Amino acid sequence: MIRTILLTTLLCSAAHTALAEDKFKAVTTFTVLADMARNVAGDAAEVRSITKPGAEIHGYDPTPQDIVGALDADLILWNGLNLELWFEQFLRNLRGIPSVVLSDGIAPIPIATGSYEGLSNPHAWMGRDNALTYVDNIATAFATHDPENANTYRANAETYKAEIRATIDPLRDALAALPESRRWLATCEGAFSYLARDFGLQELYLWPMNADQTGTPQQVRAVIDQVRAHDIPTVFCESTVSSAPAEQVARETGAKFGGVLYVDSLSTADGPVPTYLDLLRVTTETIVNGLTEAQQ
Repeated sequence: MIRTILLTTLLCSAAHTALAEDKFKAVTTFTVLADMARNVAGDAAEVRSITKPGAEIHGYDPTPQDIVGALDADLILWNGLNLELWFEQFLRNLRGIPSVVLSDGIAPIPIATGSYEGLSNPHAWMGRDNALTYVDNIATAFATHDPENANTYRANAETYKAEIRATIDPLRDALAALPESRRWLATCEGAFSYLARDFGLQELYLWPMNADQTGTPQQVRAVIDQVRAHDIPTVFCESTVSSAPAEQVARETGAKFGGVLYVDSLSTADGPVPTYLDLLRVTTETIVNGLTEAQQ
């Protein structure tokens, strides 16, 4: 009897391992894309992120372990728009694994200043309608490369898009209720251009995306002057950089420091933004609360 039970257990374990090995595998460049892809994949595919929660994405330095961890992938999903400056060399090490750029089909907003002036702002997933395009691109990529599960991917994508709309739309309505003169989004990095556009906010930032210098005295002084000129009530900063320059602006102008916004990376499971929907909700609620409280 014991031998029979042991044999059955071993056979079940081997079958489970075989199923796991047969499951379609996708690798993404960072955690936000991984979570979006997991929602589309459901149980039909396995999704992993190259970078870890909390990582700074722009200048990431991939390790040999990162390459090894991606070698068994069936598909690579990446953002494009010059976000992953390290990635093209990384991809060449993966020996022909197909890859898909998830920002395809999105009209980019150009970076306004700095050494990257005129290039595309890569943070397109922060726009509400853009996010739906990302989800459609993920579903199409999965369906193309794993056609047996195409219907599952497309159904999951429609469910997930409804969840994105339900998360964002009420918060966008709350911001629209504020006086237009108060609808300013002042941040450390210019990573929120798509969100600002979709929410009807005017944007101000200390440094542009991918800037070589961050938080310089000249950048701080320029933003201080703009905060005073436009009577901007609140300034924010994103989670992967130092908030000290934004806090200095707040101190010197009498504006409120409204807190931390999330854009490039999710947190660990026990953190404030373990999923993309949490990132959208927490970031948008922080903006809404910061500007609303300043009005009172």
